[in-house]
Amino acid sequence: MRVTPLLTGAIFLASMTATSTALAYGQGDIYTRFGVAKVSPTSDNGDFSDLGLEVDVDKDSGFAITFGYRFLDQLGVELLAAERFEHNINLGETDIDASTKHLPPTLTLQYYPFGGTDSSIQPYVGAGVNYTRFSDEKLAVGSLELDDSWGYAAQLGVDLLISEHWALNAAAWYLDIDSDATATIAGVDYDADVEIDPIVVMGGLSFRF
Repeated sequence: MRVTPLLTGAIFLASMTATSTALAYGQGDIYTRFGVAKVSPTSDNGDFSDLGLEVDVDKDSGFAITFGYRFLDQLGVELLAAERFEHNINLGETDIDASTKHLPPTLTLQYYPFGGTDSSIQPYVGAGVNYTRFSDEKLAVGSLELDDSWGYAAQLGVDLLISEHWALNAAAWYLDIDSDATATIAGVDYDADVEIDPIVVMGGLSFRF
């Protein structure tokens, strides 16, 4: 069969349409993103005023994963989960060892400006709520307790599409994490308002089902 220019054009147009449909991120997509996340608390994390000790929470890194759903081309929701992060806590200039672990599940509503298109660059912004659960608090000279925290969250991210299902991903969150802390030393309780408020940066892959 002789391939005419018209048929050639039709085949090309069909292939382009199929490619666009395959790569377009939009309504109905279910996806996951995963990689390594670094949690960097802000400075000035609070102080135990009665003890005259400032609180300084160290950074930590670990595996993180998100699960998302796009209910409209440009709107979706995403849940951030991770393994427990462990932070060393420095108390002033002392050598007193303290630490805590936490889980930071975060739910955000996301906006995708290029949603529904075949753009290979898919940036997004999000806003939502964070719940942080503290556990395994330790204090070398006594005991330490950190109350769980609710706060707001803000997010920036981008997917760089490399195939129908896979993309490179980079994302960052600001998490409002404030906790009432109690240090018990020699039977006496000392209180502090601890503000961790970390920037969480994650790099990894995105997979669309």
